[in-house]
Amino acid sequence: MIIPFSMRLKALREARGVTQSEIARTLSITRNGYNSWEQGLSMASPVYLIELSKLFGVSVDYLLGADSNANLNVEGVKDKDVAILTQLVASLRE
Repeated sequence: MIIPFSMRLKALREARGVTQSEIARTLSITRNGYNSWEQGLSMASPVYLIELSKLFGVSVDYLLGADSNANLNVEGVKDKDVAILTQLVASLRE
């Protein structure tokens, strides 16, 4: 089953613990504009898809449902912290 962009976007935002207003401010758009993406009423433009992928640390393919794996960008994270994250993910899968 392909999860729609709107649902993925909402899940990523909620997992981060931020409001629609906070994301909208970060992207310099209105909260209503952002909300329309989460409601599936409109689609983010390519420029905003790229910004959202950077913001949430996932690929544009993941946002659009072309890839079901949400790869996290660990660039700049210390190796020991990556190891901790890897252990956490492994324990969540069990």
